Amino acid sequence: MWRDALLVAGKDLRIEGSSKVALNQVGPYSVVVLLLFGFAFDQDRPLLTEAAPGLFWIAVLFSAVLAVQRSFALETSDGAVDRLRLSRLEPAGIFLGKAAAVAVQLLLLEGLLALGVVVLFHARLAGAALLGASALVATAGIAAAGVAYAALSMGLRVRETLLPLLLAPVLAPIVLASTEAWRSALGVSTGDGWRWLGLLGGFAAIYLAGGVLSFGALMEET
Repeated sequence: MWRDALLVAGKDLRIEGSSKVALNQVGPYSVVVLLLFGFAFDQDRPLLTEAAPGLFWIAVLFSAVLAVQRSFALETSDGAVDRLRLSRLEPAGIFLGKAAAVAVQLLLLEGLLALGVVVLFHARLAGAALLGASALVATAGIAAAGVAYAALSMGLRVRETLLPLLLAPVLAPIVLASTEAWRSALGVSTGDGWRWLGLLGGFAAIYLAGGVLSFGALMEET
């Protein structure tokens, strides 16, 4: 399973590295989203700084939808998904590999967005360990849920519009928990950010386990 996951993740990352879709399209889109948030709250700087964690994770959610759709667009062209099904790779390995590739892309985008939050929203760092840990766990959960639901909607004609509708309610707990953890890490809130990190880890573990167990059936239904 782990060998297959490395093969699939390497394939997806090599394709993205040569096409540079994440760099040339998803990255600028996520920065524009942050700029629009900045314009909307420009008249109230204290409110903008306080809302920075939530705005960051909403921008990540928008970018994740694009990244997941791009990941499965590679498989739906020229019958590639059928070849993937017949390749004798473990379905769990395929799931983990695609989730890992999406997570790597999201982490790179999050680094860019974090810089934008510091520059545009004047955020300050109060807890680097909590910030990094919550970003890693939240990214794993977002990527896992995104890949699982993208596989569920891959065979449908309306998959481009259906996927955001499916993902938004599922990822709401991830966005909420990661926002509260970042509020504590950025010094916006005095709450216990590590408790939110524990909740975040629980949801991420559920999404990862669910994807590993169900991805084979989802691929057969596609």
